[in-house]
Amino acid sequence: MMLRITATAILTMTTLLSGACMSLATQLRVEPILLELNAPAAAGTLKLHNEENLEVSVQTRVLRWSQIDGKETLEPTTDVVASPPIVKLVPGGDYVVRVVRVSKQPVRGEESYRVIVDQLPNLHQRQNRVVNLVVRQSIPVFFRDPQLSAPSVNWSLSNEGGKLVVVASNRGDERLRIASLRLRDAAGMTVFFGNGLVGYVLGQSAMSWVAPIPPHNFGFSGSVSITAQTDKGPLNAVAQFGNRR
Repeated sequence: MMLRITATAILTMTTLLSGACMSLATQLRVEPILLELNAPAAAGTLKLHNEENLEVSVQTRVLRWSQIDGKETLEPTTDVVASPPIVKLVPGGDYVVRVVRVSKQPVRGEESYRVIVDQLPNLHQRQNRVVNLVVRQSIPVFFRDPQLSAPSVNWSLSNEGGKLVVVASNRGDERLRIASLRLRDAAGMTVFFGNGLVGYVLGQSAMSWVAPIPPHNFGFSGSVSITAQTDKGPLNAVAQFGNRR
């Protein structure tokens, strides 16, 4: 069975006792927010910093990140490890976690992983009838062949049960980070995904997103212009609608 986890930071609530107080544990800082390693480099580091006034326990693990049938999948891997997997941080303390590619196979294209950093529930707070809101951070990690090809993304649209679905298909090896995605039909009607991150389309993969509710008269046929901000600069493209599903 594949383990599926969202690719952005997740807020998970663990209810310990009914009627208990709440504590929001959000003071674990992880740097950097992305690791990118070009072969032959096979190891990078993450710095953990505890801004709490209590000792905290932190678990780190690595999951392989792929996109299958337009959806993101995270699954266990033994090709890349985080060391140490569990660490305790004193108040105000720092710790360095190593992320190491132990596979002996050469890197081909761009390998994608996520380091999941979990701040574990505090036992002292549990004994004091406190509900822990545990923060999970998800750090993208890329191991890259220096000769990888740049992202080359084609766009398409479909109407799936009245929902507007946007598909980005990347024929290049390198991923593309997409933010501030906006669609505009021939009549000038627009659908806007907001100013923040929409997601990544990984190398040699396709990713799909369901658009916010479009205007009632948004055209579900013909061509649509697409604009976005990416880690490679502004994006301008044209997409065509496929068949209704």
